[in-house]
Formats: sequence, C-alpha cells, structure tokens
Amino acid sequence: MDHADAYEKAARKLSAERALRPWQVELLKLQQYLEDQEARMIVLFEGRDAAGKGGAIRRVTRFMNEKRYRVVALGRPTEEQRSQWYYQRYVAQFPAGGEMVLFDRSWYNRAMVEQVFGFCSPKEYNDFLEGVTGFEKDLVRTGTILVKLYFSVTREEQARRFERRRTDPLRQWKLSEIDLQAQDRWDDFTMRKYDMLRRTGTAEAPWVIVRSNDKQQARLNTMKVILNAVDYKGRAPDLDFTPDPRIVVPGDEEVALMEGGTWS
Repeated sequence: MDHADAYEKAARKLSAERALRPWQVELLKLQQYLEDQEARMIVLFEGRDAAGKGGAIRRVTRFMNEKRYRVVALGRPTEEQRSQWYYQRYVAQFPAGGEMVLFDRSWYNRAMVEQVFGFCSPKEYNDFLEGVTGFEKDLVRTGTILVKLYFSVTREEQARRFERRRTDPLRQWKLSEIDLQAQDRWDDFTMRKYDMLRRTGTAEAPWVIVRSNDKQQARLNTMKVILNAVDYKGRAPDLDFTPDPRIVVPGDEEVALMEGGTWS
C-alpha cells in the first residue's frame, strides 16, 4: 500500500468514526436516563469469532461515563465455578441500578462454543436451552432491560479477518486456538446458531441479528438497536433511529431464512 492509499484509507476510517458521533451522544443521554431512573440494562454480544463484537462494544462505550457501565468478558470457568449453578458467575456481574453491563459473550457460551467443542455434556446443553428462557423472563419481569445481539458474518469474511490477524503483528494476540478451528467447524456452529435462535428467542427477550460484514454499518445499527430498547428523554428529533433492514434482522426472521435454506 503506497502513501496515497494509506492516507485515503485513514481518511475514510476517520470519516466513518465521526459519523457515529451523533449516536454516541444519544448513548450518553440513555446512560443519564438509566442513572436517573436507577434502571438496569444488560446487552449481550454474541456471534462467531471475528464477527465484530469487540469493535462494536468499543464504539458503543467510547464516550460513555465509565462509572456507569462495565464490559464483561469472562474466561473459561474454574473447577470451582463449574461446580456452581451455571448462571452464578454471570449473575455476579449483573448491573446495579443506573448501570449498563455489556457482555462480550455471555451465558450463551453453553449454546455455542461449549457445545461445539465438547466443553459441556449433552445434558448440560439441553438443560440450558430448556431453562434459559425462564431465567431471562424473570430477569425482564423484575425490571432489567435485556438486549440480545447476534453478530452474523459470512464464512469468507471470517476467513479474511483471521488471515489479517495472522499476518498483522498488532492483531496476532486476537488469534486463539479456538479461532484456528472456527472455519473447520463452521457447519457445527451454524447448527448450534439455528438451535439457539429457535429455542431461546422469546417475546420478552428476542434475538436481534446484526449483519456484520460491513463493520461500520454494524456498529451504527448496533447503536440504534440499543437506543431503541429504552424510551429515554431528549431524543434528537433530526436523527433516524430506524435500523437498516439489510443489517438488522429479527431473530425469528433469521430462523425462517435458515429453514428456507439460507445457512450462515
């Protein structure tokens, strides 16, 4: 890449980042509303490896009040945690009044990664799928605002991002052993995605799919989905809060697409 191309790429990236500013202002208003109402909010970021979850979280939280939000990314459970109630280590991270918690992967690890790689038993997997809807309904019923996002990237784009991680010294730390197997296990993850969306999406806690091949559009539309989950005050009248239907798809529509043969 020559200097002209590098400059143009940097300029495009800066322009895209600036385009997010109005929505980041709105997120500050949402934060203030949560604090004023002492409301609790949880946002789950799920999806395949390299689907753009981390980048979206960084843009969502970039200008937010650090005292009123937390990003939670739990590692593999310890032996002690494995002996506990499955949700216990997640519940320990839940928000207090006026706080937002963003989970970079959540209890849905059991429905995807743990099942695909054999980190849980078939009984643990089925118990989770049967019980999680009741767990979330209680969570919502008792006042927590819950947003469940699934970032959907194509196989080709995931491979391109993995290659970038492999060859870029600044990104190599992102490439894990599980990442290296993700392409080979693509179909396994697809089946688990289908089962998860079909069995765990409810009226109280629906899934929202974010098409994330285009990172900038995924980030913008993620912000819109989060903002639309709360009827906060002072919403800017000149902004269009409607998510792009090419980017944001309700979970039940994704299930129907997959049943119609569109597997991703």
